[in-house]
Amino acid sequence: MTARLKTAVLGATGYSGLELARLLGRHPRTEAPLLLRRSAETDDGPAAPLPNPSANASGNGHSPVQPFSWSALQQHGVELLFLATPHAVSRELVPEMLSRGLRIVDLSGAWRLKQEQNRAIYGFKDANAQTAADLTERAVYGLPELKPNADRIPGAALVANPGCYATSVILALAPLLSAGLVDCDRGIISDSKSGVSGAGKEPTARTHFVSVADNFSAYSVFGHRHTGEILEQLALNSSQLIFTPHLLPIPRGILSTIYVNLKREMTTEEIQNCLRGFYNGKRWVRIFPAPSLPEIQFSVHTNYCDLGFCLAHDGRRLVLVSCLDNLLKGAAGQAVQNMNLMYGWGEAEGLQ
Repeated sequence: MTARLKTAVLGATGYSGLELARLLGRHPRTEAPLLLRRSAETDDGPAAPLPNPSANASGNGHSPVQPFSWSALQQHGVELLFLATPHAVSRELVPEMLSRGLRIVDLSGAWRLKQEQNRAIYGFKDANAQTAADLTERAVYGLPELKPNADRIPGAALVANPGCYATSVILALAPLLSAGLVDCDRGIISDSKSGVSGAGKEPTARTHFVSVADNFSAYSVFGHRHTGEILEQLALNSSQLIFTPHLLPIPRGILSTIYVNLKREMTTEEIQNCLRGFYNGKRWVRIFPAPSLPEIQFSVHTNYCDLGFCLAHDGRRLVLVSCLDNLLKGAAGQAVQNMNLMYGWGEAEGLQ
């Protein structure tokens, strides 16, 4: 029997990290993952255990979370490391991790952006600027549905898992932009909404129950970190896109409503064929037949990105709707999808 892959999750106590632990614990080709937390998260008491779906009936169904150490990785024989850490932490640790022969899927924004003007929003302070620049070029943006990303992921040592908002917007627009159908100079508007888990586990005034419940709010207008990803992956400039995120009073899920103008009059059938043709054979993108539209409830707790659209009577104005689970296709599920490609496994393994 082929040996199972040994993995670890650093940042296993966060929402995305917990989803990763769950997915890896039941994956047919991986051992139960080593669960790690950053040393800064330690306290005077023992680490809280996380649910382990792979535990046998005689166990307590939980796995301990250890403080991060290089010796723990070595003792466990870790081959692939998932980082569910803050951006600056990933930026600091990845150079040494790669030098130790580890392969990495990074769920943070540390290595997603190639262009300096887009990366500036993170304010990275690299210990070695040249090494950071080299790794930025080597990192592969892990959105498997797009070329050339899909062709580069299998051989990658460092996969930069996309942001959740960015995934929803890029997958909706990529087919139309690739076909040259969108009048970009007239502007693209993406009105995106996310459940509260998208803000991470660290509590803030904005994410307290009394702030979120019975409320709906916009935030980071003209300043969200995922804007640069959308621009780079779709080859747009900043004047062609307005991206506005909103906070929904629900735990998880994203719905992006995207408004575009087309270069020529088109039919519903042409738009449908464009989307279906682009994603033909892509397991985790579902195209809804017009005029049906996706809803968050259809994709939540799955790795699907659901796409639908409505075309105006003039055949020139188009509204796209994109839905996904921000913790799965927008984070942990997509990370496992990337792992499957890195090791030559079926893209859906461990995700069904």
